[in-house]
Amino acid sequence: MRPIGTATRGTTNPNRLRRMDRWIAATHGPALRRADDPVAVDLGYGAAPWTAVELLERLRGAEPRTTVVGIEISPERVAAAKPYEREGLTFRHGGFEIPLPRRPVLIRAANVLRQYDEGEVAAVWQRLCERLAPGGLLVEGTCDEIGRRHVWVALGPEGPHTVTFATRLGSLDRPSDLAERLPKALIHRNVPGEPVHAFLRDFDRAWAAAAPYASLGARQRWITAVRALSGDWPLTDGVRRWRQGEVTVNWAALKPRQ
Repeated sequence: MRPIGTATRGTTNPNRLRRMDRWIAATHGPALRRADDPVAVDLGYGAAPWTAVELLERLRGAEPRTTVVGIEISPERVAAAKPYEREGLTFRHGGFEIPLPRRPVLIRAANVLRQYDEGEVAAVWQRLCERLAPGGLLVEGTCDEIGRRHVWVALGPEGPHTVTFATRLGSLDRPSDLAERLPKALIHRNVPGEPVHAFLRDFDRAWAAAAPYASLGARQRWITAVRALSGDWPLTDGVRRWRQGEVTVNWAALKPRQ
């Protein structure tokens, strides 16, 4: 069967997906521990296998039985990754069909759909979610080249759950700087009248109001701004995650208008 999808540019860097990985380990760790066979997929890992290697290390901190399969649509990239295989880590040729004999508990697709049309996203999400094991999670999003700014959507078989914004706080001028890293489903919706635009507008206002806390550090300013934001937006996390430079919002509050 011919793999479904098209090859991405394949750019990658070590430690690029650390923010996403840490969030997955923290929030999805219980599901990995409950699974009889905790398999995770790094879909579209790129020209080098670093992100799959790092995903295995980070998820095994949450569940030592976890195995990771890196899937790439480019046979050349799979061949280049093979020397990095080890116990718990393999690489396979494939695409959105996820060519595995068992359903994974996690599919991570980072910087993959960025290169697709917005109209293609829903069908890809549905296809990937259909391959998940019960209680499984699809995490799809984009980040900058060195992982300072990242936005991702978390989905289950029933559809999208949340949107997470994550950043290295020392590099942030204002929260709306993250708009350039919105996933494909949202990036063209950052315009007046759309919920994600209103969210980032309110976040910038809360950030500006929290300016006096900057003397205590960017982390305290972020926490203060996010706490104010929680009065009007349905955030799903708390201070423990906010301290990491993250905030997670219910998808229903940000989903595009029809």
